Amino acid sequence: MPEQSSRTRPRSVSVALGGRALLGPSELARLTGVSTDTLRHYERRGVLAVPARSHGGYRLYPRQAVGRVRLVRRALAIGFTLHDLAAVLSERDRGGAPCRNVRALVAERLAELETRLGDLAELRDELRLLLRDWDRRLAKIPQEAQARLLDVLAGRPVIDRAVAHQQRSIGGANRRRRLEPR
Repeated sequence: MPEQSSRTRPRSVSVALGGRALLGPSELARLTGVSTDTLRHYERRGVLAVPARSHGGYRLYPRQAVGRVRLVRRALAIGFTLHDLAAVLSERDRGGAPCRNVRALVAERLAELETRLGDLAELRDELRLLLRDWDRRLAKIPQEAQARLLDVLAGRPVIDRAVAHQQRSIGGANRRRRLEPR
């Protein structure tokens, strides 16, 4: 039978093969709120098992894949990486008990979050001081004159730390975007 084009292929497929209900990628994506690209990415990263294939070569996922994808999404939301999840889920799938490792990873994420919250509180306080300083400067000059407010930012330690943190975060976000398509 010739392979169907994407125009004639059903958008969502749910079939039974060997007595098991299987889902096509579009159906699994719809049920879990991710894209089919994300499903393929999860397969490549090892957090979702490589699915069976139909005679036509289409991916067919077991119904349990819905729970696995939802678990992955929730774990990513609280700070796990796909690398972390692949290791933990692989151990669990082999019958191991990665529970202490999972707990340690969450404790590490919490410590990182606590540090970030402290840094953000410090930055908030610095911005309040900065605004007061800028208000005083602006009150002393005519409306059309330059106050060179941004020049004041140089050399402020809290702001320097915030810039460094933002650069690290942006780098991490870009890496995550490349690794975890939506």
